[in-house]
Amino acid sequence: MNHLSRRALLAAATLPAAGLLAGCGDDGSPTAAFDPFGITPERALEVVIFNGGFGDDYAKAHEELYRKRFPRAQIKHTSTKKIVGDLKGRFDSGDPPDVMNNDGADQFTTGELVNDGALLDLTELLDSPSLDDPGVKVRDTLLPGTVESGTFNGKVYGLNYMYTVFGLFYDATRWQAAGWSPPQTWEQFLELAPKIKAAGVAPFAHAGKYPYYMGWTIADWIHKAGGAAAAAAIDNLEPGAWQHPAVLASVELAIELVGRGFVLAGSDKLSHTESQQALIDGRAAMLPCGTWLENEMKATLPASVKLTIVPVWSVGTGDTMPYGSARAGASGTFAVPTMAKNKAGGLEYLRVMLSKAGAGRFSELTNSLASRKGSADGVAGSSGLASANEVVKGAGNNLMTWKFNDWYGALDKAWQATIADVMSGALKRPADFAARMQAAADGVARDSSITKFRRDA
Repeated sequence: MNHLSRRALLAAATLPAAGLLAGCGDDGSPTAAFDPFGITPERALEVVIFNGGFGDDYAKAHEELYRKRFPRAQIKHTSTKKIVGDLKGRFDSGDPPDVMNNDGADQFTTGELVNDGALLDLTELLDSPSLDDPGVKVRDTLLPGTVESGTFNGKVYGLNYMYTVFGLFYDATRWQAAGWSPPQTWEQFLELAPKIKAAGVAPFAHAGKYPYYMGWTIADWIHKAGGAAAAAAIDNLEPGAWQHPAVLASVELAIELVGRGFVLAGSDKLSHTESQQALIDGRAAMLPCGTWLENEMKATLPASVKLTIVPVWSVGTGDTMPYGSARAGASGTFAVPTMAKNKAGGLEYLRVMLSKAGAGRFSELTNSLASRKGSADGVAGSSGLASANEVVKGAGNNLMTWKFNDWYGALDKAWQATIADVMSGALKRPADFAARMQAAADGVARDSSITKFRRDA
């Protein structure tokens, strides 16, 4: 988005936040704690939400909480599946919304927005008093890794609100009736898959229309096999990182899945909801997804189906990380654009989201965790939420993370296209996969117009 007006962005960034240092009122009331950003109470607030797996009912609940604090504020709520399609022109013209949930298949690459100066630094929000206890900063109410997940070169530009667990889902009701146990290793899967197939069920399905779903599984295999160092080398664009043996071994598993006929026929053409419906209907036994699955499919999810998540299986006996290692952490980026008309309102809306009431409503309405500590306290859990908690507990410190998808749009596009070729059967050699990805990574590394990011292992 280099075409954004940097001069206009700089001008917007230098505008003072009115009332930032507001003190006590005449009656001694703690106005700084109530309103640290200097809200203009009657100023309108515009919120744009990605209406995907979590829906947008939780956002409407957050808007009601904001409205209770500032009754004169008019709130414009928009939900969409096309974040870039709906907002790119508005960013270009300097007219973005006040709060944006940048998520889904048609999302901006956050790193590119950061490079263009299009997002507000959220340090002011993190250092503000939390709504529930003015003596506790907002940053101190967040689950581990939340701040880091939205950090780019030392500054925080995104609030990743959904504390998502990724893995493989299955229907515990059907599996228990069949006497199947979730495989923890590739060898166990190879033993189980023919039995599943003999029962008239495809052992595996995926959302081929959106290759990043299968990408989560392949990336987790790479992380488990090669460890955090291998993952960090890929994120950091290190030469030869994609030729690591862990990459080759992990891609070999995906190629075998397809080659052995263990994938539901036509999966490479299915949308996420179509593949998920196949799991619910019993046409497929397992599929990769995150903990929004239950909420996304609630309209067609029978009470008898107990969707349950487990970590992806281990690649082999030489894996660097144990089976229970899992990808879990804050995702689903919320941001305040630099050129928002109501930046103070945008920051306050995020603070409302991170209150006990705001986070609790999210967990209640989505059967998933928010990135605020204790969001599910007192919330009756579903099978998916309960199993997700078990995955996080079992992982302990063995949590896996990836950054290149958020940092580099060109590399993410190459990743998805290459995975699509693997899962369609067009790409049959791990070495070809590695060569394509290394070429894409090297291209990004050479491009001086792209700001580079780094992380530790």
